[in-house]
Amino acid sequence: MSFSIIRALPTVSEVMEKYPLSSDLKELKLKRDLEIRSVFEGGDNRLLVIVGPCSADYEKSVLEYVSKLAKLQERVRERLILIPRVYTNKPRTNGLGYKGLMHQPNPQAAPDICSGLFALRRLHLKCFSETGLSAADEMLYPDALGYVADLLSYIAVGARSVENQQHRLVASGIDVPVGMKNPTSGDLKVMFNAIYAAQNKHVFAYQKQEVHTSGNSLAHVILRGYANKEGESVSNYHYEDLKHVDLFYKKESVLKNPAVIVDTNHANSGKNFKEQPRIAHEVMESRQENSDLKKLVKGLMIESYLEEGRQELGECSYGKSITDACLGWRDTERLILKLAEEV
Repeated sequence: MSFSIIRALPTVSEVMEKYPLSSDLKELKLKRDLEIRSVFEGGDNRLLVIVGPCSADYEKSVLEYVSKLAKLQERVRERLILIPRVYTNKPRTNGLGYKGLMHQPNPQAAPDICSGLFALRRLHLKCFSETGLSAADEMLYPDALGYVADLLSYIAVGARSVENQQHRLVASGIDVPVGMKNPTSGDLKVMFNAIYAAQNKHVFAYQKQEVHTSGNSLAHVILRGYANKEGESVSNYHYEDLKHVDLFYKKESVLKNPAVIVDTNHANSGKNFKEQPRIAHEVMESRQENSDLKKLVKGLMIESYLEEGRQELGECSYGKSITDACLGWRDTERLILKLAEEV
């Protein structure tokens, strides 16, 4: 086999021991998790807004962004629950490019996963301890989840991972909401199969152990658009799309807590980041038009950073994405304040 061992990776215990979660933060995390759970279970009518950079890159700029978000949360807390996107692993369509903080704790340097595992936990812990906002991350590598699981209040399974058996089974043992994105083909049955799997109990091998899970009743839909056979982006956030998902849930009556989060970027926007506010407002209009959709659509996912757009890795514009293009802070703040009025 063409593998060369570089070094052994630190264990979850070793990383957690260096960056432990205090009892006060554990209590705050529990309170926040219960609030978010209540949204999915229908006891809280606030809208979830999962918002932040396409990928977490530099600790300083990500912390500054989340700090701004925390101040904004105080202004909209009666209407919105803001969950910062602190995505520490970045899936790459062709395998090339910046793969996230876990691979490259310094985006300008060579890959260093050993240091990256410490860096991703340090970033999540700093964001939470300095702002009080526990974050969302993508479960790209199920085996890496343990390094930050106690710090996350929301987890996404991406369009290319949603068909994977291990992702589905691990999701069944997670205690916070797990959003299953529709696959890049747009096949809703694939996504609903993933939700069904995640909501049920399983026995399987995980991290060199045989484990049993109790099922995650908060597993749900994320609509992110898809690609047609020509590779062109097709959106699935419109009124008719939401109605179709609602009907799908009603047919699959065994599923608990029907819920949709709409991703306003990716194929829904055709990767045109400036379309995100328009898409968000259209979704809010659909909620107002139909009481079933108002119950179903629990939130929005928005890609945003300090500066709008994107840059190539190696350029040095502070707070600008080095992966997918994002809304800038001014437009983000304006959008979130408007969403609070539309709930």
